[in-house]
Amino acid sequence: MMKRVNRIAIELPRPEHGDANAASAVQDLLGGKFGEMSTLNNYMFQSFNFRGKKKLRPFYDLIASITAEEFGHVELVANTINLLNYGNTFPGDPDMAPLQNGKDARYSLYFTTTAQTAYPGDSMGRPWNGEYVNNSGNLVADLLANYLLEIGARTHKMRVYEMTDNLVARELIGYLLVRGGTHILAYAKALEVATGVEVGKMVPLPRLGNDKFDHAKKFIAQGLANVLYTWGEPEYRDINRIWKGRNPETGELLRVIDGMPEGAPVPDFEELPEEFAPDIDRDDYQKVLKRLMSNVKSD
Repeated sequence: MMKRVNRIAIELPRPEHGDANAASAVQDLLGGKFGEMSTLNNYMFQSFNFRGKKKLRPFYDLIASITAEEFGHVELVANTINLLNYGNTFPGDPDMAPLQNGKDARYSLYFTTTAQTAYPGDSMGRPWNGEYVNNSGNLVADLLANYLLEIGARTHKMRVYEMTDNLVARELIGYLLVRGGTHILAYAKALEVATGVEVGKMVPLPRLGNDKFDHAKKFIAQGLANVLYTWGEPEYRDINRIWKGRNPETGELLRVIDGMPEGAPVPDFEELPEEFAPDIDRDDYQKVLKRLMSNVKSD
């Protein structure tokens, strides 16, 4: 089972105005081939389908722990896209064309399909594809696929960072660069335990360090490059058999935290009358509230 906590991984700044084209670039970090939906679904199905869980417990725990974090990354990227879509249109009579800014935006799905929120697809509007999942059942093959997937995801994050100077997008990417680097190291260490091969020395990609990105520096300073989480579940503590030693980039000790990230409040997004979302006016709200209260009294 999965447990949901009503917080997001980090606090995201609220922009003064929207940036729909920045949002469309960030979409690739959500539903692109190397986006967070891909990392989530790769690790999730590998954890569901893992054979020999008891015999190979530390490897199962590692994949399951990172799966849980990837759920939060999908949520964080989606909220970033939603914030970037803030204030791109205006309420008004339909004949005023209140969604007129949508006709010149490169990602018209925001205006026609999702009421200016995240879409489960890439930066060109193509839906996420289950073909992006590698789940061969072979432990070493899947660990290697995960290692390369995280490297591909890191490359994409670096490129999107260079595509936009929007502070919301860069705050997100700075955090994901640090945590993605942690996952690269985690899978490299798992491969070393499984095979005896130090793949990190063979394929040290990409070479540009996180300290070259201003918006990653504070997350490095917080030690987030060195930790993995058990999410408060004793079953996942065997990751400390793999996640140990020192971070080769920072020289700091690697730690397993018996718990989860502190997180930050989930943004609350205003109504968009011009998108008919959520399409509950004051009169409707009063009726809904009355029905809700009547249910409380009957209980």
